[in-house]
Amino acid sequence: MFKTILLVLVTCAAFGQKYKVGRAAGAEDLKADIFVAPDGKGLPPGKGTAAAGLEIYNRRCQRCHGTQGQGGEESVLVGGQGSLKTAKPLKTVGSYWPHATTLYDYIRRAMPFDNPGLLDADQTYAVAALILHWNGIIGEKDVLDAATLPKIKMPNRDGFVRDNRPDTGPKAKKK
Repeated sequence: MFKTILLVLVTCAAFGQKYKVGRAAGAEDLKADIFVAPDGKGLPPGKGTAAAGLEIYNRRCQRCHGTQGQGGEESVLVGGQGSLKTAKPLKTVGSYWPHATTLYDYIRRAMPFDNPGLLDADQTYAVAALILHWNGIIGEKDVLDAATLPKIKMPNRDGFVRDNRPDTGPKAKKK
């Protein structure tokens, strides 16, 4: 896994130089264990609510994702429930993503796009709470933290099928 992360960081650094976004990974970045598992392992201390996330979203996210996550220059974050089996599925956090912890992990590591990792743990929990609230998954005042986030059952949690081919999964990587 470390080799994969290192390759991604090096590749992103190369694109960052070309397009003037991001920054080169430093020694601390490479040492940091920043992965959050579906069960919540790796979530840091902190907490946030949708109400707290609105100001942060408006300042850091709205430009790319639209006023309420409906899309702008970048991905749509909200909506799409019930569309996955249609001719035009809308894959959003609320319709497609299987784990709420993935949302926290992605925001923490990759957002905002022009300055990844800018948000602290409380801000990240708050923005994740806002996006989950807009998708009708949690209430506006529900508190997200390392204990509550992994307990959220996403609408498409059971919509994925495990790949049981012998050349995939953890056993295949040990070869």
